[in-house]
Amino acid sequence: MDHILVVDDERGIQTSLKGILEYEDYQVSVASNGEEALEIIRNGDPNLVLLDIKMPGMDGLEVLAEAMRIRRDLVIIMISGHGTVQTAVDATKLGAFDFLEKPLDRDRLLLTVRNGLEQRRLTVENLLFRESMDERYRIVGNSPVISRIMKTIEKVGPSSGRVLITGENGTGKELVARALHNASPRAKRPFVEVNCAAIPEELIESELFGHEKGSFTGATSLRIGKFELANGGTLFLDEIGDMSLSAQSKVLRALELGEVARVGGSRTIRVDVRVIAATNKDVGAEVQAGRFREDLFYRLNVVPINVPPLRDRREDIAILARYFMERYCHESSSKMRTFSEDAIELLRRHDWPGNVRELRNTIERVAILSDSDIVEPADLPDFGGDAGRAPGAAFTDSSATFQEFKERAEEAFLRKKLDENQWSIAKTARELDMQRSNMYKKIEKYGLKRPGSEDE
Repeated sequence: MDHILVVDDERGIQTSLKGILEYEDYQVSVASNGEEALEIIRNGDPNLVLLDIKMPGMDGLEVLAEAMRIRRDLVIIMISGHGTVQTAVDATKLGAFDFLEKPLDRDRLLLTVRNGLEQRRLTVENLLFRESMDERYRIVGNSPVISRIMKTIEKVGPSSGRVLITGENGTGKELVARALHNASPRAKRPFVEVNCAAIPEELIESELFGHEKGSFTGATSLRIGKFELANGGTLFLDEIGDMSLSAQSKVLRALELGEVARVGGSRTIRVDVRVIAATNKDVGAEVQAGRFREDLFYRLNVVPINVPPLRDRREDIAILARYFMERYCHESSSKMRTFSEDAIELLRRHDWPGNVRELRNTIERVAILSDSDIVEPADLPDFGGDAGRAPGAAFTDSSATFQEFKERAEEAFLRKKLDENQWSIAKTARELDMQRSNMYKKIEKYGLKRPGSEDE
């Protein structure tokens, strides 16, 4: 039941509003002054406040400002018998949802209350969604190198400085980029990602800058480019070392002039975009080899951040393993599993050539295939001989080679993920950090078919 607080120094209005709202099945509290109202807001749980402006002591605008400081999710509707346009404007600037004049019309009052509560519901849902996304992209670890990266993010995030993130595949370069965006004044604006390695060279310019209808074969409609979509926010150019020299020159122009032109168009479009780039290549060597523009490198490399491979921060492996297990069990509503000390030690000894991404997929596979409440060495993959057996309960054919076992485990894992995502190839590929083309190859390799399909 939604809880509404009525704040008015006139007892008759309190009684009238309380009766109207309780008749509509709202829980109603009343307060006669600003101090009393703020006490209820601090210690109670009102979802919406009807707040009079003219009151002895603190007036309504002062209460509004303090209430919004205490509870940003609170919906406040101002009411007044002496309203002016300026008062309504001031209240709106302070965060009021709406402004109603006395005498109050019952139908308009109830409509405004319903609209206010609906907005609050959407706001709370959005906050919860953002929190879940923030959790998904949280940087986990307490090693010295991760602590240094977090301090750099704290310093650089609020600025507009461009950042070049380097590191091996799977180390978490995207997490660093998102953390920089979330620490910036652009956090509420779009974060747009472009994987330069996954887009064919002939389409990269259209992807970045957009194209006009009819500008080339197949351009059947106007397309908005990523630079425009990221306007006001952050554009993350992942694997920029794989971008063609032609596209590099246009990116450089966009950075220098703050404007882009769609393919096939003559009009320039102003954009305000912070560019963060990432690559697994040695960009300095690429510049020397003539495969990367030196001027673009200096434009992007204002603040360099190197994300180390997991083998260089083994103290984070146990923390990451427990984090991934907890996250997977929570998301799949399955029983929580813990790790024995021997299992943790085997995880620490592995070199993790696929870095954090490999560790995450390994933990998820163990969570799917193992029946144990406590993960032991026997529940872990072989890792080429430096760990225990892979989940023995899954496959018991002792004559199978290790390669055969790995392929069987991969097949079971992919089938499980596809089933969880209702066979959405795009969603499954995103979750596994796998290119969609590679996902299709795996499906073809193992002959995977959607349950109930005509071919099955």
